[in-house]
Amino acid sequence: MSGFTPSEMMTIAAARALKNDDVCFVGIDAPSAACNVARLTHAPDITLIYESGTIGTAPSVLPLSIGDGELCDTALTTVSVPEMFRYWLQGGRITVGFLGGAQIDRFGNLNTTVVGDYTRPKVRLPGGGGAPEIAISCGQIFITMKQSRRGFVEKLDFITSLGHGTGGGDRQAKGVATKGPTLLLTDLAIWEPDPGTREFTVTSLHPGVRREHIVETVGWEPRFAETVGETPAPTAEELEVLRDLHARTKAAHSGA
Repeated sequence: MSGFTPSEMMTIAAARALKNDDVCFVGIDAPSAACNVARLTHAPDITLIYESGTIGTAPSVLPLSIGDGELCDTALTTVSVPEMFRYWLQGGRITVGFLGGAQIDRFGNLNTTVVGDYTRPKVRLPGGGGAPEIAISCGQIFITMKQSRRGFVEKLDFITSLGHGTGGGDRQAKGVATKGPTLLLTDLAIWEPDPGTREFTVTSLHPGVRREHIVETVGWEPRFAETVGETPAPTAEELEVLRDLHARTKAAHSGA
């Protein structure tokens, strides 16, 4: 790739997936960057909600955490965390939620709990937080993750957040009516669930990425759509907005 990084491509691809009328439950880092790039480009009326209870926030710099004062300062209003989850999230008022994880499987189930055996883990991760509720209560879920065999695994060590379960109609059989993960946006490709099996399938490769790169970075045999497209490269405007956002963030957090 020339002119932009894989991370920039992933962030911009995620931003493009958002619509002007979305109500979006935002995560920190890449999801936060994607949502704010969307707000600053094609989706100025998008409603961004962070887990700390800030609604309609419009940060000028990316927050360090959900408790960053920038979120409350720029929000239309701030509600309590119980209200955020009970009324907004579980009430079905959020159209898109962003998630990521330490591990993902082919059906979009996510692990943020432990690596290895639960009782004697190799690594103990931060845990679920609000992710399990976000996974089942938002209208649909977008997942952003960098591809690696360590993260894209055949079998999760622990299921923290439900994706499509064991595939097919398993999610609905568990009584979950929302769509679940509809997009997986990585540094190499865009994946979408197969309509029947719900297994994530590569539908678009980012510029310069070959199928071999996908196979090398996934712990299962990946599926490719019958027609695999090429993700449009970031525009000059998209890159300028993203880079300016990161530059302002770096300056603010360094005390400049």
